Amino acid sequence: MRLADVTLPTLDYLALGPAVIVLVAALIGLLAEVLLPRSLRRTAQLSLAFGSVAVAGVMVLAQAGTYVVTAGGSVVADGPGLFAQGTIVALTLAAIALIAEREVDPSGDAFAPQAAVAPGSAAELAVLTKGVTATEVYPLTLFATGGMLMLATAGDLLILFVAIEVLSLPLYVLTAMARRRRLISQEAALKYFILGAFSSAFLLFGSALLYGFSGSLDLAAIGASLSGTVERDPLLYAGAALMGVGLLFKVGAAPFHSWSPDVYQGAPTPITAYMASVTKVAAFVALLRVFYVALGGIRWDWQPVLALVAVISMIVGTVVALTQTDIKRLLAYSSVAHAGFILVGVSAATNEGTSSVLFYLLAYGFSTLGAFGVVTLVRDSAGEATHLSQWAGLGKRSPLVAGLFGLFLLAAAGIPLTSGFTAKFAVFAAAVDGDIGWLVVVGVLASAVAAFFYVRVIVLMFFTEPAVDGPRVVVPSGFTVAALSAAAALTLLLGLFPQPILDVAETASTFLL
Repeated sequence: MRLADVTLPTLDYLALGPAVIVLVAALIGLLAEVLLPRSLRRTAQLSLAFGSVAVAGVMVLAQAGTYVVTAGGSVVADGPGLFAQGTIVALTLAAIALIAEREVDPSGDAFAPQAAVAPGSAAELAVLTKGVTATEVYPLTLFATGGMLMLATAGDLLILFVAIEVLSLPLYVLTAMARRRRLISQEAALKYFILGAFSSAFLLFGSALLYGFSGSLDLAAIGASLSGTVERDPLLYAGAALMGVGLLFKVGAAPFHSWSPDVYQGAPTPITAYMASVTKVAAFVALLRVFYVALGGIRWDWQPVLALVAVISMIVGTVVALTQTDIKRLLAYSSVAHAGFILVGVSAATNEGTSSVLFYLLAYGFSTLGAFGVVTLVRDSAGEATHLSQWAGLGKRSPLVAGLFGLFLLAAAGIPLTSGFTAKFAVFAAAVDGDIGWLVVVGVLASAVAAFFYVRVIVLMFFTEPAVDGPRVVVPSGFTVAALSAAAALTLLLGLFPQPILDVAETASTFLL
């Protein structure tokens, strides 16, 4: 075959732009780490991170209302993909602001252990209020964000797998970068890496089996091969099962959640906020695309399985969270329960289910990011105070910070007038329309039980006397103030005036087949 006979795929650079611009910025950030003096790196990296993600957001907005297939079908910029990319951009900007808050070791190594300082001393306050200098976190965050933007619009199994690896590998490194509790951080990173490798193997084997069944890696082509009467081909069902396991691991649904508590607890809290909010958006949209576009023809086979996983996730996340004494582990099991609630919308297998999931991801992302953002501010001489007993009386020490945390907990519980209530109502309504009302009953009962451990923390903060030598709330920088303000504002706005975003999610709910 001559080179002239080869047809090259057409490229729509606007559709490819969000992921490309962020990944290019990450590469430039790596060069900056080598070429720039230490004194200039933080300013350069922050400017590069905020600027590239903001430009990616502008490119996403420029494509609003369009449906584009490019790169030979490998990239599909449709409604759900663009909505997810917009959500990823907004959450990443807030997460970068939280990452910029990390404190510094006097030696200049932001992630090395510090010398002990006396509680309440001037040295302690100086340690607790300084900013980050370990600037390699910013290009790593950009690499992960670029992978998420790719994953949201992945149109074939190869790009989907590559995108998951691009987003996962930086997260393994970021998890290990906690400065004060390095051993637990490195242990969490190792667990995350090993279990992540297993999930990647499941995805790869599942992709190979679906290719063997359909002869194509393109998701739409696989879906087209299922049209008409579908025989129970073992390659199809084995491939679907393996793909499901790999993707359910990424979203943190039970029983594939075992990595979540340890990783959420061991990682630096701003990184935990980033993982808990942004990664779920990309992973759930990829899950929707695989099951709705590629496997929609066997909906009646996978729908009850996903519904069962939703039930297990809601029960496990809710029950185990009741026993937690560490605030980060409590929020980790809360995220498992929320993965179950989101799967209720996925199990509906309708456009209403897609729109409810998109809205839920936006609402959950900002409330979760805000909750972890508050955790970064409550500290003692040993670092962040994460044991629940240390939060006793926080509402009397710092009413504003405790009130913000209470707002985010109420949203997680699904209390009316918060974004969490609207999000849960949307996925439950989609499930009823999808004829799986029994799943709504389980969801409502799980929500009622979950409200207990959220309210328990609120009671602890506002109705318990603080310890004399208890932790203090450090004065946040403008970055953290901006991130928490945005999270709180959206948590309230999506609860009080949700209709505009619900309309946008409904408009963007159709996958391009």
